[in-house]
Amino acid sequence: MKNKCFSRKVSIFHERAVPEHGTLVGYGALIEAFRLKVPLPDKISLISDKHRKYETEEWQVFTPRHMPQDDLGGHLTFALKYEGIDLHVLKAVFESIEKSTIEKLILYEPQSQYNRKLWFLYEWLFEKKLDIPDLKQGNFVELVDTGIQYAGTAENSSRHRIKNNLPGVNSFCPMIRKTAVLEEFIHADYSKKIETTLSQFHKDVLLRAASFLLLQDSKASFAIEGEKPAHTRALRWGRAISQSGIQPLSKEELLRLQQTVIESARFIKMGWRKKGGFIGEHDRYTLSPVPSHISARFQDIDFLINGLIQTKQKLQDSRFDPVLAATIIAFGFVFIHPFVDGNGRIHRYLIHHILSKMNFSKQGIIFPVSAAMLNRISDYRKSLEIFSAPRLEWIEWKETSDHNVEVLNETRDLYRFFDATKQAEFLYSCVKDTVEEIIPAEVEYLVRFDAMKQYFESHFEIPDKTISLLIRFLEQSNGKLSERAKKKEFGKFTAKEITSIEKKFNQLLKK
Repeated sequence: MKNKCFSRKVSIFHERAVPEHGTLVGYGALIEAFRLKVPLPDKISLISDKHRKYETEEWQVFTPRHMPQDDLGGHLTFALKYEGIDLHVLKAVFESIEKSTIEKLILYEPQSQYNRKLWFLYEWLFEKKLDIPDLKQGNFVELVDTGIQYAGTAENSSRHRIKNNLPGVNSFCPMIRKTAVLEEFIHADYSKKIETTLSQFHKDVLLRAASFLLLQDSKASFAIEGEKPAHTRALRWGRAISQSGIQPLSKEELLRLQQTVIESARFIKMGWRKKGGFIGEHDRYTLSPVPSHISARFQDIDFLINGLIQTKQKLQDSRFDPVLAATIIAFGFVFIHPFVDGNGRIHRYLIHHILSKMNFSKQGIIFPVSAAMLNRISDYRKSLEIFSAPRLEWIEWKETSDHNVEVLNETRDLYRFFDATKQAEFLYSCVKDTVEEIIPAEVEYLVRFDAMKQYFESHFEIPDKTISLLIRFLEQSNGKLSERAKKKEFGKFTAKEITSIEKKFNQLLKK
């Protein structure tokens, strides 16, 4: 291992063009040296020949003074110090070397904070001890560098003198990098902002707004799946959303939710998948699968869902940001895709569940995040593709007799350890739109609607049904009734009254 060369000059790395000529280091160098079959990290590190330090969308560029020692320990230390913890890459590296190699590396300098981190991570990942004696002295060091990644509540490991602040558990632990975009969202404190905004309105208006927002979110969640449900079906799923956060998340609860979202199970195998799964198309001539996403192997579902539920509880009990927690759990669920059908709507339900459980919205108004996602449907699809597309390369599969997919290799770690930064940035952008636009617009509309209704009640003796019908006609005709409507539906109004009504509508309710 000492003679193995890790660093090398690159101009293109796995079809990713470098911003300038330089030397590959850290995780990138390890992936290349061991030919690891893992998705690339979002950002790869490069040592510049031009003494410059900067970042691009896909690269971190460092100066020559950051060049690590060109061996296994040097690049592992560089990765932990500057790139954070990539559990999938680290596990693949550990699997590529002898157990004695990592033991020698750690024992060479056992008090080094980075060697202690490697030691802890090896034993945590494989759930077995290395032949290294417990440390008896030294300060405890945080495992996750909170300047690079978001961390959970720390638990001391006396053996390694490490504070384990990973956000998840061994069987499910996505990570989120600390970015300027996410920091801006977090510091905006949208939970407090929505509470401040809604405190200006009467409780009755908020309760009515909650009903409209609930139905809006339910319909949007179906629309994202390309479905237009009957009103009763939308109401039924809306009621399920309204109860999010009440029941604890469990495998039984997830099964109950699938039964709620699937109206007819006549052609669908309910419960946990017992075969492969994918999202995509079928070739129109051969019916062969053309996947854009391949689900976790059905043999791994129990392991992964158990881990997801444990991680959800760990995040909930900590001070982890609620939107980041919702990202990890909800997107983790949809990537695993444990059901034949209903995964997408349950994925969005889980966002409601986490935000409710972690008291993100305290006014009792359901967060219509599905409506914001529908408004940003292209970005939503991109956030899913960012996960799925790079993993297709590492999944070996064959077509089954029923034109499904059967996964042939071990893929558990693809769904167990991943970077959820891009998904977190997307979800936070939806939260921003929801707080700043969707909820205030609905509440303000109801206030203006009430003012319009009061106008009718003070000028005309007409039933509420007629008021609602008249307002709907005016909304559909851009504030001016058609001649047909004036004569047929509203023929009892005089021309002067119609003009007055149209004027008032345009003052109060015209968009």
